[in-house]
Amino acid sequence: MKKFILTVGPALLHEVPLREIHSDKNIYRINGAHGSISQIEAYITEIRSQVPGAEILMDLPGNKVRTKDVPDQGIGFVKGKEFSIPSGCFNYPDFYRHLRPGMTAWANDSIYEFEVVKADADNITFRSKSDGVLTNGKGVHIRDMHQDIPFLFEKDQELIRIANIFHLEYVGLSFVRSAENVREAKALLADGIKVISKIETKDAVNDIDQILPLVEYILVDRGDLSTDIGIMNIPRYQEYIIGKAQYYDVKVFLATQVLKNMELKPIPTIGEIEALYEIYKSGVYGVQMSEETAVGKYVRETVTVLNDMYDCVKSESIE
Repeated sequence: MKKFILTVGPALLHEVPLREIHSDKNIYRINGAHGSISQIEAYITEIRSQVPGAEILMDLPGNKVRTKDVPDQGIGFVKGKEFSIPSGCFNYPDFYRHLRPGMTAWANDSIYEFEVVKADADNITFRSKSDGVLTNGKGVHIRDMHQDIPFLFEKDQELIRIANIFHLEYVGLSFVRSAENVREAKALLADGIKVISKIETKDAVNDIDQILPLVEYILVDRGDLSTDIGIMNIPRYQEYIIGKAQYYDVKVFLATQVLKNMELKPIPTIGEIEALYEIYKSGVYGVQMSEETAVGKYVRETVTVLNDMYDCVKSESIE
């Protein structure tokens, strides 16, 4: 274990200054899915103001269909009932064209499951299988839909331009499905920017022998991958991907719900600690904190846990 990717946001960077938790192991992630271009530029400037020389990762949103312009209270739904979302409340305006009655949609890292009832240019109507609320920036995924969708949306291209201007250290490629996707993005990036190809689709797993020789780093986003392959398949897919990456000498980051409990509580669960220990021992290069540091209530404690486990595994002493 060498690096921690820490997502900045309202919590880390604003409520908790970087200097309070900074170390050379930290890479500061900007989630390009959230905020305008000017807001993201301001994030870069603030990171470098607080920690000159900090390593920054621009994580492109990719061609993931997400909610946008949703009311502050969100869109609520009830198990077994129909509800509608305006077609204009998605970052991909033609999303409705790909939907047919009976299709299944997974939302917010597979937390919610919906059945498509009908879709047109005005509204998309779903039937929900649970109670909940859908807020801004949440993914809504339909399997086997993306072959007709561009790999880089307009915002991805704008963020690549910003990464080049600011000479960022890393760019994360979201929703890679083929080696050609990686080549397309790399052709737009300035020299010196390291690519982290995210493995979060079944297509990427199927093409992994062609993707890995093109990159130095990959990131396994277990949340988005679970929407494509099913959550019960995550452990064996994770093991397979890590094994392949080690064969090609590619460094691996793992993401999604590593210390989920610490968004709202000051300590992790025993299950999270055991899983974190096994992750460290598996030979991965690093882990990513998402909501835990971007919006979590216990940022300092989260980073302390990461460092304490690092020290524990490094020493392998039992007291």
